[in-house]
Amino acid sequence: MKYQLLDSGFEQKLEQFGPYVFSRPCSQAVWAPSLPKTEWKKAHASFTREPSNRWTGKSLPSHWVIEHESVKFKLEPTDFGHVGMFPEHGELWNWLRPRLSSQSKMLNLFAYTGGATFAAAQMGSSVCHVDASKTAVAWARENCALNHLEKAPIRWIVDDVVKFLTREVKRKSLYNGIILDPPTFGRGNRGEIFKIETHLVEILKLCSELLADGPSFLILSSHTPGYTPLVLHHLLQQCMDNRNGVLEKGELTIKGPLDLPSGTYARWQGE
Repeated sequence: MKYQLLDSGFEQKLEQFGPYVFSRPCSQAVWAPSLPKTEWKKAHASFTREPSNRWTGKSLPSHWVIEHESVKFKLEPTDFGHVGMFPEHGELWNWLRPRLSSQSKMLNLFAYTGGATFAAAQMGSSVCHVDASKTAVAWARENCALNHLEKAPIRWIVDDVVKFLTREVKRKSLYNGIILDPPTFGRGNRGEIFKIETHLVEILKLCSELLADGPSFLILSSHTPGYTPLVLHHLLQQCMDNRNGVLEKGELTIKGPLDLPSGTYARWQGE
């Protein structure tokens, strides 16, 4: 069972996650939908933020499983309107796969339910999976079993990202690849507060100190309004200005009747 973007428009998106179809808010979709209203009404459930976050529609199972870009996920509706995966990240997983091997070490920060972790582990890489949410890491470990990667060299870390990176720099740890998708705002299990405008520059500086010499990469993605591809490009350019490499930037998109912009990215690749 797969993921598919069925339609988008009027600040909504219509998505199929395996056997279930959802309508969810999407502020970028300011155009008119391609499908008629009758198709949208077939959705099993809809998520709304007005007057408060809630799902409406038919009853759904507590969870189900789908596969996206060769990674399996356990999905379930959450109070924030998420279901446990961000399909737009699939293009980043496909980019990093050929750049990793059984000799590689990758660091996945703000790792959520583990899409990038499993894409790297499928290539034989050692992966350090870091997220401040104990719930998210537990969910990722369930996905690990779904992908039959229980014996893969994955290190599971529940911690504040800044604290973890600071310790890794002191330990002189090195990674061949780092990927991070920081939230706009977050709170750790010990009350730590993360704000992207406050902490991102420090995090990128720490990441630059953890990259191994030679072929390596750093991927930064964002869903924060105002953090355009050019903004992310400039952030990476400044933190990597002492290394030779190539910088790329762009929009994360989901393919559909009209391709849907769903975030931004910039990535640096060492020469």
